[in-house]
Amino acid sequence: MKAWRVVVIALSFLLLSGCLVTFTDPLPASDPAPKGLLGQWTSTNAWGEPMNLELKRLGDSRYQAVSYFKARPKAREVFPFTVIRHGSRWYLSAKVPARFGGHFIIAGFELTDKQELVVYNLDLEQINQAVGQKLLDGEHLPTDDGEGVLIKNSMDQVFAYLDDPANSDVFVEAARYQRPVKKAQ
Repeated sequence: MKAWRVVVIALSFLLLSGCLVTFTDPLPASDPAPKGLLGQWTSTNAWGEPMNLELKRLGDSRYQAVSYFKARPKAREVFPFTVIRHGSRWYLSAKVPARFGGHFIIAGFELTDKQELVVYNLDLEQINQAVGQKLLDGEHLPTDDGEGVLIKNSMDQVFAYLDDPANSDVFVEAARYQRPVKKAQ
């Protein structure tokens, strides 16, 4: 598994299938992160490998994800991202490397009552259906990891699509993180 996927899984989460939904524009960097998002998180990926995720503030409305496998703590991947609250949902946006199109991903996330960070990816199949039905303007995008889709709509049009109750299942859970357990001394 490519190291950058850990971050994308943590921030978006659909890349387990090797395909992704990207956008020509990022989300605007306009909102501060919700209380409780920043800090240390842990999880186990689909292959049973323990992972660490550190979310830090870079500046006003800009953040950074540092991701690494527990077995390889020096092999870290670092990616900046932004967050925005739209309606009742939180979203994040991050740029993917050029070999994967160099565009932007959008993911949903929530902080649960159980102190978990849950990340949601856009369902590639449903987005492809929306493109086929002309609900979204997009094109197929070959990447090093498989066929993806590039959405060319403005963010206002994307949010109109995401806000439609008929599309409430367009996000699927991709990752679930917990706070690290502190060892007793």
